[in-house]
Amino acid sequence: MAVLVPTEEPRAWSAEEVTVTESGIIKKAIAAAAIGNVTEWYDFGVYAYFATTIETVFFSGLPESQRQIATFGTFAVAFLIRPFGGMFFGPLADRIGRTKVLAITMIMMALGTFAIGLIPSQNSIGFAAPLLLLACRLVQGFSTGGEYGNAMTFIAEYAPDRRRGFLGSWLEFGTFTGYLMGAIMVTVVSALTTEDQLESWAWRIPFFLALPLGLVGIYLRSRLADTPAFRAMEEESEEREKENRAAQEAGELARLWPFVLVCSGLVIVWNVTNYMLTAYMPTYLTETLPKTDRQSDTVSQVLQIVVLVVAMLSIPYIGLLSDRIGRKPIAWTGAIGLIVLGVPMILLIRQGSFISQLVGLLIMGLLLILFSSTMPSTLPSLFPTKVRGAGLSIAFNVSISIFAGTTATVVAALVKATGDLNWPGYYLVAAGVIGAVAVWFLLEPNGMKMWGSPPAAVDDEEAVEMAEASTAEFAAVQAETADDADTDEKWRLEEPPSQP
Repeated sequence: MAVLVPTEEPRAWSAEEVTVTESGIIKKAIAAAAIGNVTEWYDFGVYAYFATTIETVFFSGLPESQRQIATFGTFAVAFLIRPFGGMFFGPLADRIGRTKVLAITMIMMALGTFAIGLIPSQNSIGFAAPLLLLACRLVQGFSTGGEYGNAMTFIAEYAPDRRRGFLGSWLEFGTFTGYLMGAIMVTVVSALTTEDQLESWAWRIPFFLALPLGLVGIYLRSRLADTPAFRAMEEESEEREKENRAAQEAGELARLWPFVLVCSGLVIVWNVTNYMLTAYMPTYLTETLPKTDRQSDTVSQVLQIVVLVVAMLSIPYIGLLSDRIGRKPIAWTGAIGLIVLGVPMILLIRQGSFISQLVGLLIMGLLLILFSSTMPSTLPSLFPTKVRGAGLSIAFNVSISIFAGTTATVVAALVKATGDLNWPGYYLVAAGVIGAVAVWFLLEPNGMKMWGSPPAAVDDEEAVEMAEASTAEFAAVQAETADDADTDEKWRLEEPPSQP
């Protein structure tokens, strides 16, 4: 099977050159990166779960048929601005370091979320209210554009090669923790207040909590040095700083377009599933289904909480499994599962009973975590260190902006236009097809060193073992490729090499 193989000049590594990072530092790095995801997705979760309340507070002046689209449109606009955040913060992280950029994005996200809680309702200040909401969402989207890609890079560059799947999965553990916190806060606030109190002031409380979360994240990130891979690259590239580095990065990314496409396909299948579950399903259950099959806001939130808890607890175990059997078998299962089960899971949700809807949502959630647990360790491997932040941030955010973040808006519009309640299933099937194509061309990254960086080991003993393995592999490659005229290419299509 043909795959994209990122190649670089083969070499043997000595044990001294292998990166060994103390386990305590790795744990701190994971906590610092994951807390940003908690804050980021706490906000997105709160917005999605409060969609009907936000619709009333900010869009009451619109015709009823347009309010839901306007609410989801404001949700989606944060994704439309994300590529600009990725294009700004990604290359910046390749120049000044991952930790500095992650601190900046954390501050912006926390302030943007907090500010939403301060906006008066449309009844108080008219259409200035939705405009201010839009402005806050733009700030959040711009910061998120630099947050997630660099957080993935941050953990991947800290993690030892043979534990990257497990350690990377904790980033998505933070994502689901944020969603879960958002769902719990919304449920508690909704349960403890009347509808009038909720629409008047209580909905603001969850947004205010983003500020202390952000301060904790900034503190954790400020106490960490930059990643070993970035520091090594920085030491070797002082001379290059005198040249036009931005132009060099742009040229390098242009040459890596096949990897950008594979990255984009994986991001699409992962995040279409993500936003279908977390952004659209709460409204689908409470407003879109026929009245006899709908659930109350509280029941819908309870369903989400159950699914999120199951997903959150499962992610690290699947990440650990991916270090043993590889990322591709798990990603294949997720893509094929969406193709086969996309429509059946929606039909289950349409049955209207609590159990059938729970089963349908659980299927969607379990397919989602097959990507959530493996992609944080897979996507960074598609780009070399010197352009990893830029390549990953741009490919990730453009894909989300155009295809994934607009999921709720597009599916809501398709359902309204056609009257076909199965559109969420069709959309998931299409995402599964895109994901399957991307997985087909993906080289299995499990156990491989990061492109453009030295191997990374857990301890000195493993470093010696990896050095010996690289020496043997180097000798074998030299013997096999002595007459190969294509060894200087940056990438090629070929049969995948045997995995370590």
